[in-house]
Amino acid sequence: MVTFRTADTRPILSRGPAAGLRFFIYAMLCITLMWLDHRHNYLDQIRHATSLVTYPVQVAVSSPANLWSWLQQTFTTRATLRERNDTLLEELRATNLRLMRFEALEQENLRLREMRAATTGVAEQVMVAEIMRVDLDPFRQRALINKGTHDGVFKSQPLLDAKGIFGQVTRAGAFSSEVILISDTEHAIPVQINRNGLRTIAVGTGDPNRLSLPFLPTNADIQTGDLLVTSGLGGVFPPGYPVGTVTQVNTAAVQTMAEISAKPAAALDRDREVLLIWVKQAAEQKDTAPATDPGTETHEPGNSVPADPAPQGEPPA
Repeated sequence: MVTFRTADTRPILSRGPAAGLRFFIYAMLCITLMWLDHRHNYLDQIRHATSLVTYPVQVAVSSPANLWSWLQQTFTTRATLRERNDTLLEELRATNLRLMRFEALEQENLRLREMRAATTGVAEQVMVAEIMRVDLDPFRQRALINKGTHDGVFKSQPLLDAKGIFGQVTRAGAFSSEVILISDTEHAIPVQINRNGLRTIAVGTGDPNRLSLPFLPTNADIQTGDLLVTSGLGGVFPPGYPVGTVTQVNTAAVQTMAEISAKPAAALDRDREVLLIWVKQAAEQKDTAPATDPGTETHEPGNSVPADPAPQGEPPA
Protein backbone atom coordinates (compact mmCIF):
# COMPACT_ATOMS: atom_id res chain seq x y z
CA MET A 1 0.00 0.00 0.00
CA VAL A 2 1.39 3.30 -1.13
CA THR A 3 0.92 6.36 1.14
CA PHE A 4 1.06 9.79 -0.36
CA ARG A 5 2.02 12.78 1.84
CA THR A 6 0.63 16.21 1.03
CA ALA A 7 2.88 19.22 0.95
CA ASP A 8 3.01 21.54 4.05
CA THR A 9 1.21 24.70 3.00
CA ARG A 10 1.72 26.71 6.30
CA PRO A 11 3.69 29.97 6.11
CA ILE A 12 7.34 29.72 6.81
CA LEU A 13 7.09 31.92 10.00
CA SER A 14 4.47 29.58 11.44
CA ARG A 15 6.40 26.45 11.06
CA GLY A 16 8.16 24.78 14.02
CA PRO A 17 10.33 27.01 16.24
CA ALA A 18 9.40 30.14 14.23
CA ALA A 19 6.33 30.68 16.51
CA GLY A 20 8.59 31.45 19.50
CA LEU A 21 10.59 33.90 17.46
CA ARG A 22 7.40 35.66 16.44
CA PHE A 23 6.24 35.94 20.06
CA PHE A 24 9.61 37.35 21.06
CA ILE A 25 9.48 39.98 18.34
CA TYR A 26 5.95 41.06 19.30
CA ALA A 27 6.88 41.20 22.99
CA MET A 28 9.91 43.36 22.32
CA LEU A 29 7.78 45.63 20.15
CA CYS A 30 5.22 46.06 22.97
CA ILE A 31 7.90 46.78 25.55
CA THR A 32 9.52 49.34 23.25
CA LEU A 33 6.19 51.10 22.64
CA MET A 34 5.40 51.20 26.37
CA TRP A 35 8.85 52.61 27.17
CA LEU A 36 8.54 55.27 24.49
CA ASP A 37 5.05 56.21 25.72
CA HIS A 38 6.22 56.40 29.30
CA ARG A 39 9.29 58.52 28.55
CA HIS A 40 8.11 60.69 25.67
CA ASN A 41 4.26 60.44 25.68
CA TYR A 42 4.20 59.62 22.00
CA LEU A 43 0.81 57.87 22.25
CA ASP A 44 -1.19 60.80 23.70
CA GLN A 45 -2.39 61.90 20.31
CA ILE A 46 -3.37 58.33 19.51
CA ARG A 47 -5.35 58.12 22.76
CA HIS A 48 -7.05 61.42 22.02
CA ALA A 49 -8.03 60.27 18.56
CA THR A 50 -9.22 56.95 19.96
CA SER A 51 -11.43 58.73 22.56
CA LEU A 52 -13.01 60.78 19.77
CA VAL A 53 -13.78 57.58 17.91
CA THR A 54 -15.16 55.71 20.94
CA TYR A 55 -17.28 58.62 22.30
CA PRO A 56 -20.23 57.92 19.96
CA VAL A 57 -20.10 54.31 21.11
CA GLN A 58 -20.27 55.38 24.78
CA VAL A 59 -23.19 57.70 24.04
CA ALA A 60 -25.00 54.93 22.20
CA VAL A 61 -24.46 52.52 25.10
CA SER A 62 -25.71 54.97 27.78
CA SER A 63 -28.59 56.35 25.69
CA PRO A 64 -31.21 53.73 26.70
CA ALA A 65 -30.70 54.37 30.43
CA ASN A 66 -30.72 58.15 29.97
CA LEU A 67 -33.84 57.95 27.82
CA TRP A 68 -35.66 55.86 30.44
CA SER A 69 -34.72 58.28 33.20
CA TRP A 70 -35.92 61.24 31.13
CA LEU A 71 -39.21 59.50 30.43
CA GLN A 72 -39.75 58.83 34.14
CA GLN A 73 -39.10 62.46 35.05
CA THR A 74 -41.27 63.76 32.21
CA PHE A 75 -44.26 61.56 32.92
CA THR A 76 -44.25 61.86 36.72
CA THR A 77 -47.86 62.05 37.83
CA ARG A 78 -49.38 65.13 39.44
CA ALA A 79 -50.28 63.11 42.52
CA THR A 80 -46.64 62.17 43.08
CA LEU A 81 -45.56 65.79 42.81
CA ARG A 82 -48.30 66.86 45.23
CA GLU A 83 -47.29 64.17 47.69
CA ARG A 84 -43.68 65.28 47.58
CA ASN A 85 -44.72 68.90 47.99
CA ASP A 86 -46.88 68.05 51.02
CA THR A 87 -44.02 66.16 52.60
CA LEU A 88 -41.65 69.07 52.11
CA LEU A 89 -44.20 71.53 53.52
CA GLU A 90 -44.69 69.34 56.58
CA GLU A 91 -40.95 69.18 57.16
CA LEU A 92 -40.74 72.96 56.73
CA ARG A 93 -43.48 73.51 59.35
CA ALA A 94 -41.77 71.23 61.82
CA THR A 95 -38.45 72.99 61.26
CA ASN A 96 -40.04 76.41 61.73
CA LEU A 97 -41.71 75.28 64.96
CA ARG A 98 -38.40 74.02 66.32
CA LEU A 99 -36.71 77.25 65.26
CA MET A 100 -39.34 79.38 67.01
CA ARG A 101 -38.98 77.28 70.16
CA PHE A 102 -35.21 77.72 70.07
CA GLU A 103 -35.65 81.49 69.77
CA ALA A 104 -38.07 81.49 72.72
CA LEU A 105 -35.64 79.45 74.80
CA GLU A 106 -32.83 81.83 73.89
CA GLN A 107 -34.86 84.85 74.98
CA GLU A 108 -35.90 83.09 78.19
CA ASN A 109 -32.28 82.25 78.92
CA LEU A 110 -31.31 85.90 78.42
CA ARG A 111 -34.08 87.06 80.76
CA LEU A 112 -33.03 84.62 83.46
CA ARG A 113 -29.41 85.68 83.14
CA GLU A 114 -30.39 89.33 83.46
CA MET A 115 -32.52 88.66 86.53
CA ARG A 116 -29.76 86.62 88.11
CA ALA A 117 -27.23 89.37 87.47
CA ALA A 118 -29.61 91.97 88.93
CA THR A 119 -29.59 90.26 92.36
CA THR A 120 -25.82 89.83 92.64
CA GLY A 121 -24.52 91.17 95.93
CA VAL A 122 -27.94 91.85 97.49
CA ALA A 123 -29.94 88.66 97.83
CA GLU A 124 -28.87 85.77 100.04
CA GLN A 125 -30.99 83.40 97.96
CA VAL A 126 -33.00 83.70 94.77
CA MET A 127 -35.60 81.50 93.14
CA VAL A 128 -37.17 81.76 89.71
CA ALA A 129 -40.97 81.60 89.70
CA GLU A 130 -43.28 81.39 86.70
CA ILE A 131 -46.44 83.45 86.44
CA MET A 132 -49.32 81.00 86.07
CA ARG A 133 -52.29 83.35 85.94
CA VAL A 134 -52.99 87.09 85.86
CA ASP A 135 -56.06 88.73 87.40
CA LEU A 136 -58.27 90.00 84.59
CA ASP A 137 -59.89 92.66 86.77
CA PRO A 138 -58.56 96.01 85.41
CA PHE A 139 -58.57 97.49 88.93
CA ARG A 140 -56.58 94.65 90.51
CA GLN A 141 -52.97 94.08 89.50
CA ARG A 142 -52.54 90.57 90.91
CA ALA A 143 -50.87 87.40 89.62
CA LEU A 144 -50.45 83.78 90.67
CA ILE A 145 -46.99 82.18 90.71
CA ASN A 146 -46.03 78.51 90.88
CA LYS A 147 -44.09 78.68 94.15
CA GLY A 148 -45.44 78.40 97.70
CA THR A 149 -44.53 77.66 101.29
CA HIS A 150 -43.28 74.25 100.21
CA ASP A 151 -40.51 76.16 98.41
CA GLY A 152 -39.90 78.54 101.31
CA VAL A 153 -42.06 81.41 100.07
CA PHE A 154 -43.48 83.68 102.80
CA LYS A 155 -45.95 86.52 102.96
CA SER A 156 -44.65 89.98 101.96
CA GLN A 157 -41.66 88.41 100.20
CA PRO A 158 -40.35 90.80 97.50
CA LEU A 159 -40.30 89.92 93.81
CA LEU A 160 -38.09 91.40 91.11
CA ASP A 161 -37.55 91.05 87.42
CA ALA A 162 -34.46 91.89 85.38
CA LYS A 163 -35.10 95.64 85.51
CA GLY A 164 -36.59 96.44 88.88
CA ILE A 165 -39.17 95.82 91.61
CA PHE A 166 -42.13 93.72 90.47
CA GLY A 167 -44.26 93.32 93.59
CA GLN A 168 -44.60 91.25 96.75
CA VAL A 169 -46.37 88.13 97.98
CA THR A 170 -49.76 88.76 99.58
CA ARG A 171 -50.89 85.19 100.18
CA ALA A 172 -48.59 82.15 100.25
CA GLY A 173 -50.17 78.77 99.61
CA ALA A 174 -48.54 75.38 99.76
CA PHE A 175 -47.56 75.19 96.11
CA SER A 176 -48.64 78.56 94.69
CA SER A 177 -48.79 82.15 95.89
CA GLU A 178 -50.70 85.31 95.11
CA VAL A 179 -48.61 88.33 94.17
CA ILE A 180 -49.59 92.00 94.20
CA LEU A 181 -47.87 94.19 91.62
CA ILE A 182 -46.52 97.61 92.51
CA SER A 183 -49.07 99.10 90.09
CA ASP A 184 -52.06 97.81 92.10
CA THR A 185 -54.17 100.59 93.63
CA GLU A 186 -53.79 98.98 97.07
CA HIS A 187 -50.02 98.86 96.94
CA ALA A 188 -47.53 101.47 98.14
CA ILE A 189 -43.75 101.25 98.30
CA PRO A 190 -41.22 103.56 100.03
CA VAL A 191 -38.88 105.08 97.46
CA GLN A 192 -36.30 107.80 97.20
CA ILE A 193 -35.05 109.94 94.35
CA ASN A 194 -31.68 108.60 93.30
CA ARG A 195 -30.41 112.05 92.34
CA ASN A 196 -30.83 113.77 95.72
CA GLY A 197 -32.01 111.10 98.18
CA LEU A 198 -35.47 112.65 98.71
CA ARG A 199 -37.78 110.04 100.23
CA THR A 200 -41.45 109.55 99.41
CA ILE A 201 -43.98 106.82 98.65
CA ALA A 202 -44.98 105.47 95.22
CA VAL A 203 -48.59 104.31 94.97
CA GLY A 204 -50.12 102.09 92.31
CA THR A 205 -52.74 103.51 89.97
CA GLY A 206 -54.19 100.35 88.43
CA ASP A 207 -52.23 101.08 85.24
CA PRO A 208 -49.17 98.81 84.78
CA ASN A 209 -47.38 101.69 83.08
CA ARG A 210 -47.92 104.39 85.70
CA LEU A 211 -47.19 104.99 89.38
CA SER A 212 -48.23 108.01 91.40
CA LEU A 213 -46.22 110.02 93.97
CA PRO A 214 -48.99 111.93 95.80
CA PHE A 215 -47.12 112.93 98.97
CA LEU A 216 -44.63 115.50 97.67
CA PRO A 217 -45.24 119.27 97.95
CA THR A 218 -45.08 121.54 94.97
CA ASN A 219 -41.65 122.85 96.00
CA ALA A 220 -40.08 119.37 96.15
CA ASP A 221 -36.82 118.92 94.26
CA ILE A 222 -37.97 116.41 91.64
CA GLN A 223 -37.62 116.48 87.89
CA THR A 224 -38.76 114.53 84.88
CA GLY A 225 -36.36 111.68 84.25
CA ASP A 226 -35.38 111.20 87.92
CA LEU A 227 -34.81 107.56 88.87
CA LEU A 228 -36.83 106.20 91.80
CA VAL A 229 -35.19 103.46 93.85
CA THR A 230 -36.27 101.56 96.93
CA SER A 231 -35.34 103.30 100.17
CA GLY A 232 -35.24 100.11 102.24
CA LEU A 233 -37.67 101.52 104.82
CA GLY A 234 -40.21 99.01 106.08
CA GLY A 235 -37.80 96.09 105.82
CA VAL A 236 -39.56 94.42 102.88
CA PHE A 237 -37.73 95.59 99.77
CA PRO A 238 -33.93 95.79 99.71
CA PRO A 239 -32.60 99.34 99.26
CA GLY A 240 -31.27 100.68 95.99
CA TYR A 241 -33.41 98.73 93.54
CA PRO A 242 -35.03 100.59 90.61
CA VAL A 243 -38.76 101.20 90.98
CA GLY A 244 -39.48 103.61 88.15
CA THR A 245 -38.63 106.80 86.30
CA VAL A 246 -40.44 110.11 86.75
CA THR A 247 -42.38 110.93 83.60
CA GLN A 248 -44.54 113.90 84.62
CA VAL A 249 -44.29 116.65 87.23
CA ASN A 250 -47.11 119.18 87.71
CA THR A 251 -46.41 121.85 90.35
CA ALA A 252 -49.21 124.35 89.75
CA ALA A 253 -49.27 127.20 92.29
CA VAL A 254 -52.92 126.57 93.21
CA GLN A 255 -52.08 123.07 94.50
CA THR A 256 -50.58 122.10 97.82
CA MET A 257 -49.22 118.74 96.64
CA ALA A 258 -47.52 118.15 93.32
CA GLU A 259 -48.99 115.77 90.74
CA ILE A 260 -46.16 113.40 89.87
CA SER A 261 -46.30 110.26 87.72
CA ALA A 262 -43.63 107.63 87.11
CA LYS A 263 -43.23 104.67 84.77
CA PRO A 264 -42.37 101.36 86.52
CA ALA A 265 -38.94 99.98 85.74
CA ALA A 266 -40.21 96.38 85.68
CA ALA A 267 -42.10 95.03 82.69
CA LEU A 268 -45.25 94.42 84.72
CA ASP A 269 -47.46 93.54 81.75
CA ARG A 270 -44.91 91.41 79.87
CA ASP A 271 -42.93 89.34 82.38
CA ARG A 272 -43.35 85.58 82.37
CA GLU A 273 -40.80 84.80 85.05
CA VAL A 274 -39.98 86.69 88.25
CA LEU A 275 -37.40 86.30 90.99
CA LEU A 276 -38.27 85.59 94.61
CA ILE A 277 -35.45 86.87 96.80
CA TRP A 278 -34.37 86.29 100.37
CA VAL A 279 -32.45 89.28 101.71
CA LYS A 280 -30.11 89.09 104.67
CA GLN A 281 -32.39 91.15 106.88
CA ALA A 282 -35.32 88.82 106.32
CA ALA A 283 -33.16 85.79 107.07
CA GLU A 284 -32.01 87.33 110.35
CA GLN A 285 -35.62 88.14 111.31
CA LYS A 286 -36.58 84.55 110.65
CA ASP A 287 -33.77 83.24 112.85
CA THR A 288 -34.47 85.65 115.73
CA ALA A 289 -38.28 85.64 115.60
CA PRO A 290 -39.77 85.05 119.10
CA ALA A 291 -41.88 82.01 119.76
CA THR A 292 -45.65 82.60 119.89
CA ASP A 293 -48.22 81.10 122.16
CA PRO A 294 -50.28 78.17 120.86
CA GLY A 295 -53.32 79.32 118.96
CA THR A 296 -51.83 82.74 118.17
CA GLU A 297 -51.60 83.59 114.49
CA THR A 298 -48.02 83.63 113.23
CA HIS A 299 -46.59 85.72 110.39
CA GLU A 300 -43.81 84.88 108.00
CA PRO A 301 -40.56 86.87 108.07
CA GLY A 302 -40.89 90.26 106.46
CA ASN A 303 -44.63 90.49 107.25
CA SER A 304 -45.12 93.17 109.87
CA VAL A 305 -48.83 93.66 109.26
CA PRO A 306 -51.95 91.82 110.49
CA ALA A 307 -53.72 89.01 108.75
CA ASP A 308 -55.18 90.74 105.67
CA PRO A 309 -53.58 94.17 105.50
CA ALA A 310 -52.67 96.62 102.81
CA PRO A 311 -49.16 95.78 101.54
CA GLN A 312 -46.06 96.83 103.42
CA GLY A 313 -45.07 100.45 102.95
CA GLU A 314 -48.56 101.88 102.42
CA PRO A 315 -48.92 105.27 104.14
CA PRO A 316 -51.15 105.43 107.20
CA ALA A 317 -54.62 106.82 106.78
